[in-house]
Amino acid sequence: MSSSNDGSAGINIDTMSLDQLNHVKQQQESRLEQLTTQYHQLRAVSARLSTARSSLGEIPVNGTGEGREIMIPLTESLYAPGKIVDPNKVLVELGAGFFVEKSAKDAIKVLERKGKVVDANSDNVMAAAEASSRNVQAVQQAMQGKIMEIQARQQGMAYKNQMEGK
Repeated sequence: MSSSNDGSAGINIDTMSLDQLNHVKQQQESRLEQLTTQYHQLRAVSARLSTARSSLGEIPVNGTGEGREIMIPLTESLYAPGKIVDPNKVLVELGAGFFVEKSAKDAIKVLERKGKVVDANSDNVMAAAEASSRNVQAVQQAMQGKIMEIQARQQGMAYKNQMEGK
């Protein structure tokens, strides 16, 4: 968004009508809502990765973890009891339904890398959301200016008509 014509790729909101400004404001508010939702989803993924890392860190890999009873998630709200067969071998989801067997130590490294990517993405989404929020504010200010301009013009016309009527 640009309120002046500085040669950038922004939109000159000073030359837009009130209807056009309202349309741009609605688009930016929709974009802001989508970015906010995406940010919250990324934060939830980051929390799940952090939980997975800490859970892996709690499983003893020196043989004492073998046979340990655990709850295996079947869905987000459904679990089944199970036992650890080999605490040093875990399946790690690489993405898109692909899994690979890793040692617990290597699995933690994979989860840390994935966590860094998710955190970087959430930082980028937050920056985009902040920019969109600034755009909404700029459009709102431009709309207020247009409304004040219209009101002043109407008051001027009313005063002119009143003076001509005398």
